[in-house]
Amino acid sequence: MKYWAFISYSHLDAKWADWLHKSVESYRPPKKLVGTTTSRGMVPKRVSPVFRDRDELASAVDLGHVINEALAKSACQIIICSPQSAKSRWVNEEILAFKRLGREDRIFCLIVGGEPNASDIPGREHEECFPPALRFRIKPDGNLSDIRTEPIAADARPGKDGKQNAKLKLIAGVLGLDFDALRRREQQRRNRRLFVVACGAMGGMLLTSALAAYALIQRSAAQKQTARAESEAEAATRTTNFLIGLFRIIDPSEARGNTVTAREVLDKGAARIDTELANQPAIQATIMDTVGTVYMGLGLYGEARPLLDRAVATRRMLKDTSPEMLSESLIHLADLQTLQAEDAAAEKAYREAANLLSAHPKDRRNQIALANSLYGLGTVLYSQGRYPDAEHRFQEALVLQRRLYGEKHGDIARSLKDLARALDDDGDLKSALPLMQSAVKMQRELRGSEPHPDLADAINDLGLLLEENGDYDASEKKYRESIGMFRRLFGDKHPEVAAGLNNLASALLDQGDLQNAESTYRQALAMKRELLGNDHPDVANTLNNIAFVLDSRGDAAGALATEREALRIYQQAYHGDHEKVAAVTNRIGLWLALAGEYGEAERYLQDGLAMRRRLFGDTHPDVASSLENLAILQVATHRYADALISARSAAEIYTSALSATHWKTAIAESAEGAALTGLGNYPDAETLLVRSYAILSKDQFVPASFRSLAQNYMKTLHDRERLARRAGPRPPSGAAEPPQQKVAAVPTR
Repeated sequence: MKYWAFISYSHLDAKWADWLHKSVESYRPPKKLVGTTTSRGMVPKRVSPVFRDRDELASAVDLGHVINEALAKSACQIIICSPQSAKSRWVNEEILAFKRLGREDRIFCLIVGGEPNASDIPGREHEECFPPALRFRIKPDGNLSDIRTEPIAADARPGKDGKQNAKLKLIAGVLGLDFDALRRREQQRRNRRLFVVACGAMGGMLLTSALAAYALIQRSAAQKQTARAESEAEAATRTTNFLIGLFRIIDPSEARGNTVTAREVLDKGAARIDTELANQPAIQATIMDTVGTVYMGLGLYGEARPLLDRAVATRRMLKDTSPEMLSESLIHLADLQTLQAEDAAAEKAYREAANLLSAHPKDRRNQIALANSLYGLGTVLYSQGRYPDAEHRFQEALVLQRRLYGEKHGDIARSLKDLARALDDDGDLKSALPLMQSAVKMQRELRGSEPHPDLADAINDLGLLLEENGDYDASEKKYRESIGMFRRLFGDKHPEVAAGLNNLASALLDQGDLQNAESTYRQALAMKRELLGNDHPDVANTLNNIAFVLDSRGDAAGALATEREALRIYQQAYHGDHEKVAAVTNRIGLWLALAGEYGEAERYLQDGLAMRRRLFGDTHPDVASSLENLAILQVATHRYADALISARSAAEIYTSALSATHWKTAIAESAEGAALTGLGNYPDAETLLVRSYAILSKDQFVPASFRSLAQNYMKTLHDRERLARRAGPRPPSGAAEPPQQKVAAVPTR
């Protein structure tokens, strides 16, 4: 589909159409939902584009052709319902045209005035807000029947849903998401904003206290300056001597002809810190901070962490440590914690550094450190999905950086890049893309032809936005340029190289290049294992990607083995119930069933179903998915009574959450029909199988394998009916039955 939705409306309701169009296209689904699979496919980062005639037809010559083409290329239709639209011939015709495409279950209504079904109330016919085509089902010949329908509607009238909830209901329908889950996540966003306000108030209180203490601080400042200058002079001397001794390892007389790497220099220096500087804790902290930061830059997080932890602890312990020095160590530690996905600890360290710096004199060194802490805080808020808060911190950092450096500087370009990422994930790709392009341009002007980590990072992130914008060729070129630059800088094994390979594999997959996508994912996997260890969730994420590629390439055994490994890592990383563990457990169960490993398949499917019920309750579509897969297994193993219960439960959940004519409901009904076939109830089985196959054969969103499964069930029914006719009366209960055909392979969900 080219469009997520087609908005039909009377031009007397143009203001509502304008609001709805902008609201839907600018909406960003919660980050945790992006990439999950629903009845509409993969949940995108934004719900765009949406067709609206005034915006889309400015240059059209044949309006009728453009409208029909747009309807054919729209996944859903949204009707703005009012007395005006109920009387509009064109709105009615657009609804008819969309229904004739076989998409009657994907029409959603936004009531903005009038009364639904008022035409049934004598004297109130003028209040009707539903066009005729909306109130009646369509017949096979394409004309309206006299069978009433109950449209799925969001109500923006006063005292009803309200504009915000109405918008969320429509978006939930378009994306195939649960409205309550979407509404709860929106409430969490609002709560985070309130939290920021509370933090601001607390910051104001701290600032007031700092001002009260300012006079006392100034009194003692002059006395401390002399002692501080003497201490810093001694520290500089001792640090210089330590560094000179550190690099003697590369002296020919010491190296004796051997090649010495930077890693060996660092390792030797780290070993000397405790022995040579034991009686100089301030200098010891400075060296630990420096060496730890260099380790971090090389991607050696395990070696960096104890040094940075000790640097912070030592500077806290020293009475004469300046706020700037403690803040710099806190910022370096928080940088590492962010890289290690310890977001809560990183946020705490960044905030402590910012508060320390805000409470002390505003010299240049102080302001540089403050800008760095605000930028770092923005990055960790971004990684937590708190995009408005992250945007605010990046903007604060930019104000300070421009005051310090002018209009062109590496720190400014870096803040622009990450501000663009936050805007994009908050739903504003239109603003984010030019901002990212300006960040790349500034980095190129600053670095010239030489490689630089910040330039490579900006090029990679520009590739991400281009991929999101659908420009896959351009995004692939940016990824390759970025990876090449990181390799020149850091060698072939580094976290940045692994991240770039993962992005490149995604772009190749988008282009349908499964072979190269798999090989690129495997390069990223090997690197992540070496750098992060075998049991890191990032390793499991890449394994999961590889499993899907293998399944798409027809390697069922390889996909199953890879998914098992991903499950093991997820179970170790996420203790107790977790949606990723449940999803992978359910997927493995289905793959085992398709491989004929029925006993083991049932254990996985039952475990996944139980976990999803604990996580989501009994009426969530994910629970229906597990029940549906279990029904398919039970049919394959001739447990028809159990299959009937599972399939009917799945169909009931899907009917309530989606609709009775949705293709997922049809799959559940198809399994129900297969169960009835096995129980010998051929008439009811045929009714269900014919009806479900009619839906599955028309809906283009249905994977071909599900159509094959439905055909297999139909063939089994017809085979049994023929045998029954030849054999005469049905044999008594317990007699042998003709075998059920092997279940067809179906994709996982």
